[in-house]
Amino acid sequence: MAQLKFGVIGHKGRMGQALETAIAEAGHELCVGVDAGGDIGPLAVQCDVLVDFSAPDALEHNLKAARVAGKPIVVGTTGLGETHFAQLDAAARAVPVLQSGNFSLGVTLLAHLVREAASRLGTDWDIEVLEMHHRMKVDAPSGTAKLLGEAAAEGRGIDLAANMESGRHGMTGARTEGAIGFATLRGGTVAGEHSVIFAGPEERLTLSHSAESRMIFARGAVKAAVWLAGRPAGRYTMNDLLGL
Repeated sequence: MAQLKFGVIGHKGRMGQALETAIAEAGHELCVGVDAGGDIGPLAVQCDVLVDFSAPDALEHNLKAARVAGKPIVVGTTGLGETHFAQLDAAARAVPVLQSGNFSLGVTLLAHLVREAASRLGTDWDIEVLEMHHRMKVDAPSGTAKLLGEAAAEGRGIDLAANMESGRHGMTGARTEGAIGFATLRGGTVAGEHSVIFAGPEERLTLSHSAESRMIFARGAVKAAVWLAGRPAGRYTMNDLLGL
Protein backbone atom coordinates (compact mmCIF):
# COMPACT_ATOMS: atom_id res chain seq x y z
CA MET A 1 0.00 0.00 0.00
CA ALA A 2 1.41 3.36 -1.05
CA GLN A 3 2.03 5.97 1.62
CA LEU A 4 -0.57 8.75 1.52
CA LYS A 5 -0.18 12.37 2.55
CA PHE A 6 -3.05 13.45 4.84
CA GLY A 7 -4.40 16.93 5.35
CA VAL A 8 -6.26 17.09 8.68
CA ILE A 9 -8.72 19.92 9.33
CA GLY A 10 -9.33 20.34 13.06
CA HIS A 11 -5.84 19.07 13.85
CA LYS A 12 -5.60 20.34 17.44
CA GLY A 13 -8.94 18.91 18.56
CA ARG A 14 -9.34 15.57 20.32
CA MET A 15 -10.08 13.74 17.10
CA GLY A 16 -7.37 15.62 15.23
CA GLN A 17 -4.76 14.44 17.70
CA ALA A 18 -6.06 10.87 17.55
CA LEU A 19 -5.94 11.06 13.75
CA GLU A 20 -2.29 12.08 13.83
CA THR A 21 -1.51 8.94 15.85
CA ALA A 22 -3.65 6.70 13.61
CA ILE A 23 -2.07 8.11 10.44
CA ALA A 24 1.41 7.30 11.74
CA GLU A 25 0.30 3.84 12.94
CA ALA A 26 -0.94 3.02 9.44
CA GLY A 27 2.34 4.09 7.83
CA HIS A 28 1.09 7.31 6.25
CA GLU A 29 2.14 10.95 6.61
CA LEU A 30 0.46 13.98 8.15
CA CYS A 31 1.55 16.67 5.71
CA VAL A 32 -0.85 19.45 6.68
CA GLY A 33 -2.80 20.23 9.86
CA VAL A 34 -5.03 23.31 10.13
CA ASP A 35 -7.39 24.62 12.80
CA ALA A 36 -9.75 27.52 13.44
CA GLY A 37 -8.27 30.57 11.74
CA GLY A 38 -6.27 28.42 9.34
CA ASP A 39 -7.11 27.83 5.69
CA ILE A 40 -6.75 24.42 4.07
CA GLY A 41 -7.33 25.97 0.64
CA PRO A 42 -3.77 26.90 -0.39
CA LEU A 43 -2.38 23.74 1.25
CA ALA A 44 -4.79 21.09 -0.03
CA VAL A 45 -2.86 20.56 -3.26
CA GLN A 46 0.04 19.14 -1.20
CA CYS A 47 -2.15 16.31 0.14
CA ASP A 48 -3.46 13.04 -1.26
CA VAL A 49 -6.60 13.10 0.88
CA LEU A 50 -8.30 15.52 3.31
CA VAL A 51 -9.98 14.61 6.59
CA ASP A 52 -12.32 17.16 8.19
CA PHE A 53 -13.23 16.95 11.87
CA SER A 54 -13.70 20.67 12.41
CA ALA A 55 -16.99 22.59 12.69
CA PRO A 56 -20.23 22.69 10.65
CA ASP A 57 -19.76 26.36 9.71
CA ALA A 58 -16.39 25.51 8.12
CA LEU A 59 -17.72 22.66 5.99
CA GLU A 60 -18.64 24.67 2.89
CA HIS A 61 -15.17 26.23 2.70
CA ASN A 62 -13.41 22.90 3.29
CA LEU A 63 -15.45 21.18 0.58
CA LYS A 64 -14.63 24.00 -1.82
CA ALA A 65 -10.93 23.55 -1.05
CA ALA A 66 -11.22 19.83 -1.85
CA ARG A 67 -13.00 20.57 -5.14
CA VAL A 68 -10.49 23.21 -6.24
CA ALA A 69 -7.54 20.94 -5.41
CA GLY A 70 -9.28 17.86 -6.83
CA LYS A 71 -8.74 15.89 -3.63
CA PRO A 72 -10.95 13.27 -1.94
CA ILE A 73 -12.32 14.33 1.43
CA VAL A 74 -13.52 12.39 4.47
CA VAL A 75 -15.94 14.34 6.68
CA GLY A 76 -16.49 13.39 10.32
CA THR A 77 -17.81 16.75 11.55
CA THR A 78 -21.00 16.27 13.58
CA GLY A 79 -23.97 18.59 14.09
CA LEU A 80 -24.66 18.83 10.34
CA GLY A 81 -28.03 19.94 8.97
CA GLU A 82 -29.85 19.70 5.65
CA THR A 83 -27.87 22.60 4.18
CA HIS A 84 -24.62 20.80 4.95
CA PHE A 85 -25.85 17.56 3.37
CA ALA A 86 -26.73 19.50 0.23
CA GLN A 87 -23.19 20.91 0.21
CA LEU A 88 -21.79 17.38 0.52
CA ASP A 89 -23.93 16.23 -2.42
CA ALA A 90 -22.72 19.14 -4.53
CA ALA A 91 -19.06 18.48 -3.73
CA ALA A 92 -19.48 14.78 -4.52
CA ARG A 93 -20.25 15.66 -8.12
CA ALA A 94 -16.62 16.80 -8.46
CA VAL A 95 -14.57 14.73 -5.97
CA PRO A 96 -14.97 11.57 -3.85
CA VAL A 97 -16.69 12.44 -0.54
CA LEU A 98 -17.18 10.04 2.38
CA GLN A 99 -19.20 11.44 5.28
CA SER A 100 -20.27 9.63 8.43
CA GLY A 101 -21.44 10.42 11.94
CA ASN A 102 -19.23 7.59 13.19
CA PHE A 103 -16.16 5.90 11.71
CA SER A 104 -16.14 2.85 13.96
CA LEU A 105 -16.37 -0.37 11.96
CA GLY A 106 -18.40 -1.84 14.82
CA VAL A 107 -20.94 1.00 14.72
CA THR A 108 -21.20 0.65 10.94
CA LEU A 109 -22.13 -3.01 11.38
CA LEU A 110 -24.46 -2.10 14.27
CA ALA A 111 -26.37 0.30 11.99
CA HIS A 112 -26.73 -2.50 9.45
CA LEU A 113 -28.19 -4.80 12.13
CA VAL A 114 -30.54 -2.05 13.35
CA ARG A 115 -31.81 -1.54 9.79
CA GLU A 116 -32.41 -5.27 9.42
CA ALA A 117 -34.21 -5.57 12.77
CA ALA A 118 -36.40 -2.54 12.09
CA SER A 119 -37.43 -3.93 8.71
CA ARG A 120 -38.59 -7.21 10.26
CA LEU A 121 -40.26 -6.04 13.47
CA GLY A 122 -43.63 -4.27 13.28
CA THR A 123 -44.62 -0.92 14.77
CA ASP A 124 -45.80 -2.72 17.90
CA TRP A 125 -42.07 -2.84 18.66
CA ASP A 126 -41.08 0.61 19.95
CA ILE A 127 -37.60 1.86 19.02
CA GLU A 128 -35.50 3.92 21.41
CA VAL A 129 -31.95 5.15 20.72
CA LEU A 130 -29.95 5.71 23.92
CA GLU A 131 -26.52 7.35 23.91
CA MET A 132 -23.97 8.62 26.43
CA HIS A 133 -20.86 10.72 25.85
CA HIS A 134 -18.31 12.71 27.85
CA ARG A 135 -19.39 15.93 29.51
CA MET A 136 -17.59 18.14 26.97
CA LYS A 137 -19.62 16.99 23.93
CA VAL A 138 -21.55 19.95 22.53
CA ASP A 139 -24.17 18.40 20.21
CA ALA A 140 -27.13 16.17 21.05
CA PRO A 141 -28.27 13.70 19.93
CA SER A 142 -24.85 12.59 18.78
CA GLY A 143 -24.04 12.02 15.15
CA THR A 144 -23.90 8.31 15.87
CA ALA A 145 -27.32 8.33 17.51
CA LYS A 146 -28.75 10.06 14.44
CA LEU A 147 -27.00 7.53 12.20
CA LEU A 148 -28.64 4.68 14.14
CA GLY A 149 -32.00 6.44 14.09
CA GLU A 150 -31.70 6.89 10.33
CA ALA A 151 -30.90 3.18 10.00
CA ALA A 152 -34.05 2.29 11.96
CA ALA A 153 -36.14 4.70 9.87
CA GLU A 154 -34.76 3.27 6.63
CA GLY A 155 -35.60 -0.23 7.84
CA ARG A 156 -39.20 0.87 8.36
CA GLY A 157 -39.39 2.93 5.19
CA ILE A 158 -40.21 6.15 7.05
CA ASP A 159 -38.72 9.64 7.37
CA LEU A 160 -36.80 10.04 10.63
CA ALA A 161 -37.44 13.79 10.97
CA ALA A 162 -41.20 13.23 10.82
CA ASN A 163 -41.15 10.33 13.29
CA MET A 164 -38.51 11.39 15.84
CA GLU A 165 -39.23 11.92 19.54
CA SER A 166 -36.62 13.46 21.85
CA GLY A 167 -36.33 15.66 24.91
CA ARG A 168 -39.36 14.26 26.74
CA HIS A 169 -40.31 16.26 29.82
CA GLY A 170 -43.49 16.70 31.83
CA MET A 171 -46.89 15.41 30.75
CA THR A 172 -45.97 14.22 27.27
CA GLY A 173 -48.85 11.80 26.79
CA ALA A 174 -48.57 8.27 25.49
CA ARG A 175 -45.80 7.30 23.11
CA THR A 176 -46.75 7.60 19.42
CA GLU A 177 -46.84 4.24 17.68
CA GLY A 178 -44.06 3.94 15.14
CA ALA A 179 -42.05 6.85 16.55
CA ILE A 180 -38.28 6.55 17.02
CA GLY A 181 -37.26 7.92 20.41
CA PHE A 182 -33.92 9.43 21.45
CA ALA A 183 -32.46 9.74 24.94
CA THR A 184 -29.18 11.55 25.63
CA LEU A 185 -26.82 11.21 28.61
CA ARG A 186 -23.70 13.31 29.23
CA GLY A 187 -21.03 12.92 31.89
CA GLY A 188 -17.48 12.03 32.79
CA THR A 189 -15.07 10.90 30.11
CA VAL A 190 -17.23 8.39 28.24
CA ALA A 191 -15.91 7.95 24.69
CA GLY A 192 -19.26 6.72 23.39
CA GLU A 193 -22.03 4.32 24.39
CA HIS A 194 -24.95 3.58 22.06
CA SER A 195 -27.88 1.22 22.35
CA VAL A 196 -30.91 0.74 20.15
CA ILE A 197 -33.76 -0.80 22.11
CA PHE A 198 -36.59 -2.64 20.36
CA ALA A 199 -39.33 -2.93 22.99
CA GLY A 200 -42.05 -5.32 21.92
CA PRO A 201 -45.03 -6.97 23.61
CA GLU A 202 -43.50 -8.72 26.63
CA GLU A 203 -40.00 -8.94 25.16
CA ARG A 204 -37.14 -6.58 24.41
CA LEU A 205 -34.15 -6.67 22.06
CA THR A 206 -31.14 -4.41 22.64
CA LEU A 207 -28.33 -3.87 20.13
CA SER A 208 -25.36 -2.03 21.64
CA HIS A 209 -21.86 -0.72 20.99
CA SER A 210 -19.26 0.58 23.45
CA ALA A 211 -16.32 2.72 22.40
CA GLU A 212 -13.38 2.35 24.78
CA SER A 213 -11.25 5.01 23.09
CA ARG A 214 -11.70 7.60 20.36
CA MET A 215 -8.79 5.85 18.59
CA ILE A 216 -11.33 3.45 17.06
CA PHE A 217 -12.91 6.41 15.26
CA ALA A 218 -9.54 7.76 14.16
CA ARG A 219 -8.40 4.39 12.81
CA GLY A 220 -11.72 3.98 11.01
CA ALA A 221 -11.39 7.44 9.45
CA VAL A 222 -7.88 6.59 8.24
CA LYS A 223 -9.16 3.32 6.73
CA ALA A 224 -11.94 5.29 5.05
CA ALA A 225 -9.47 7.82 3.64
CA VAL A 226 -7.18 5.13 2.25
CA TRP A 227 -10.19 3.36 0.69
CA LEU A 228 -11.50 6.64 -0.76
CA ALA A 229 -8.24 7.67 -2.42
CA GLY A 230 -8.40 6.84 -6.10
CA ARG A 231 -12.20 6.38 -6.18
CA PRO A 232 -14.24 8.29 -8.76
CA ALA A 233 -16.23 11.35 -7.70
CA GLY A 234 -19.31 10.44 -5.71
CA ARG A 235 -20.93 10.31 -2.29
CA TYR A 236 -19.74 7.35 -0.18
CA THR A 237 -20.48 5.95 3.27
CA MET A 238 -18.88 3.51 5.69
CA ASN A 239 -21.29 0.89 4.35
CA ASP A 240 -19.45 1.10 1.03
CA LEU A 241 -16.17 0.54 2.83
CA LEU A 242 -17.50 -2.67 4.43
CA GLY A 243 -19.44 -3.76 1.38
CA LEU A 244 -22.81 -3.68 3.16
